[in-house]
Amino acid sequence: MTAGQAEIRIIGVGNSFRSDDGVGIAVARSLRERLSSGVAVLEQSGEGTALLEAWKGARAVVLVDAVQSGAAPGTIHRLDATAGGIPQAFFRYSTHAFSVTEAVELARALSQLPPRVIVYGIEGRNFSAGEGLSAEVAEASAAVAARILDEVLSLQERETPCTNSPSCQIAS
Repeated sequence: MTAGQAEIRIIGVGNSFRSDDGVGIAVARSLRERLSSGVAVLEQSGEGTALLEAWKGARAVVLVDAVQSGAAPGTIHRLDATAGGIPQAFFRYSTHAFSVTEAVELARALSQLPPRVIVYGIEGRNFSAGEGLSAEVAEASAAVAARILDEVLSLQERETPCTNSPSCQIAS
């Protein structure tokens, strides 16, 4: 199954050569082997038109990117982009020329936003050149990966048709 066919897409955004800015990529890589069919795991630099193309045709998207909003490093922010806008200041220090916020809002304006878009922002400490995540960000990335696994399982369960298993029987 190609990314374009997957109903659910996990998109890690960032630059793994700018320290904590690589957290979205790190989360995507940690999830790639742990998710079932029907889920595509992608890595993106954060370029807006590439993001729009990456989620085209998906019914659910989970984006993960580093943020620097002033909260403590490692703080996890979860935003439902389909419920409302993402504050521009949330990604104000993004190292991407076209932030996740701008991509989401452009898709919304063009009626190209998938039916469900969840954005995880992990508060970074260090965005300078170099590889590897700071300790707080690495810990938060593991927590976000676990949350995403739970969310994906929940999304898949809601859409799995009930068969003859005992859990599908209606009590009379």
